[in-house]
Order: sequence, then C-alpha cells, then structure tokens
Amino acid sequence: MIIDGKKTAEKLREDLKKKIIDLKSTFNSVPGLTVILVGDDPASKIYVKNKEKFSKEVGMNSEVIRYPKNVEESVILDKIMELNKDKKISGILVQLPLPKHISKKKVIETILPAKDVDGFHPVNVGNLSSGYDSSIPCTPLGCFLLLKKVEKNLSGKHAVIIGRSNLNGKPMAQLLLKENCTVTITHSKTKDLKEECLKADIIVAAVGKPKLVKGDWVKKNAIVIDVGINKTESGIVGDVDFDEVSKVARAITPVPGGVGPMTIACLLNNTVECFKRANS
Repeated sequence: MIIDGKKTAEKLREDLKKKIIDLKSTFNSVPGLTVILVGDDPASKIYVKNKEKFSKEVGMNSEVIRYPKNVEESVILDKIMELNKDKKISGILVQLPLPKHISKKKVIETILPAKDVDGFHPVNVGNLSSGYDSSIPCTPLGCFLLLKKVEKNLSGKHAVIIGRSNLNGKPMAQLLLKENCTVTITHSKTKDLKEECLKADIIVAAVGKPKLVKGDWVKKNAIVIDVGINKTESGIVGDVDFDEVSKVARAITPVPGGVGPMTIACLLNNTVECFKRANS
C-alpha cells in the first residue's frame, strides 16, 4: 500500500473548509494565519507561498510579512508581540531557518502559546508531553494522521523513530506513546540501527540521510513513514530506499507525495484549532 499524502491532505483541507464555514456562521469571523518570512531562502519562499495559497483556499484570512535577511532581531520580536495582541490573528508562524543573528529560541518563546501553530513553544511542548491539549508540530501530526489511515488501533505496536529532533523525532514519540505504542528513539549514536528497525511494526525515518533504510532493515508487514526530503543527482529522495522497502512493508509513504503535503494541511488544522480554543 502506497500511503497517498497528497490525497489525504486534500481531504483534510476539504473538511477544514466546511469547518470554517460553520465557524463563520457561529462567530461571524474566520481563523487568521500570519507568517513571518525573513530573507530569501528559495525553499522557504516556495513553502510560504503554498501556505498562503492553501490558507485562502480553505477560507481563512492569510498574511505574509516579509523582511530582508539583515533585519534586526528586535524588529521581529516587536512584530510578534504586536500580532500576539491582535484578536483577528489566530496563528503566528515564523518560517525557519532564520539568519544566524536572530535567535530561534527567542522568536519561538515570544509567540503566544495560544497562537503557536507550529507547536514549538515550550508550553506546547510540555502540554504534548503531559497529554494535554496543545498545538502539535505539523510534520509529526501529518505522519500520525497517515499512520492512522493504515492502522486505526496502534496500541501495543512497537514503533522505531530514526532521529531525535525537537521538530520531528521527539514530538512523534509523544504522539505514539499516547496511542500506547512501545517507542524506541534511535539516533547517530545508536549501536545497531538495522537491528532496532527489524523489531519495528512502525518505522518513522526523519534523519536527513538519503535511502538510509534498506529493504533488509524492515520486517514483513511493517508500516514505514518517510519524513526525509533529500536532494540528490537523481532527484528528490527520502530517508528510505523506496524501491527496496516497498517490496517488504505493508504500507509506505512515497517521497515526494507522502508526508510533505500533510505538513501544510496540518498547519491549517492547527490554526483552526487555535481559533476554536480562543473562542470557546
């Protein structure tokens, strides 16, 4: 089974569009997402353009505030504090990566947790870890929703996560623990990565190494979620050797067309949830 992230994302956006129509009739307003983009990183520009496009498609207000890469850190922080107070803004997102002179930590911590649609604020990280309501980082949330398309009941499954980043690995582990999975987080210091993967019912690869996971790393009928997006001479590939692993796995996400489309759809979902919590 090829897990079609593009189709799942389209369905999620359709559902959000209906929710926003209902919210507008109830509250006479719609969710608003503001994205701050610093500099001219090509990948970030494309990503932000798609966020703006899909925000408008589902019927929410969308704004992109652009700054040159040499903008002072204080200008960004002041703008975030201004947006924190704006009741029309449900979600604030500062596109990463940032130039070196701007502290990612300061930026993330300045965003009001209730408007942190990326789910990176320490308050939201703590709430996710404690099992409370919070904004969940978009990529892990997308992975989780794709997993649930294949297997509704994940209880008792052994999940192996490759990568321990704050953006993917750690929040993914929290989501799977909440589903009663047994979770192993692996990383660059793991002694025998292949051996760990062979124990897994679920593998989530989010490490940024092209075709790292081979066919003989995966046991029959495992579910494999590939978060990697790696540019190679032969094109974009994931962290999983798709040709090999697809012959063994029960289900697998392709790259591109798997996790990627879900990230923006989940960002829109988080914005709607922030709006609902603010108006509850």
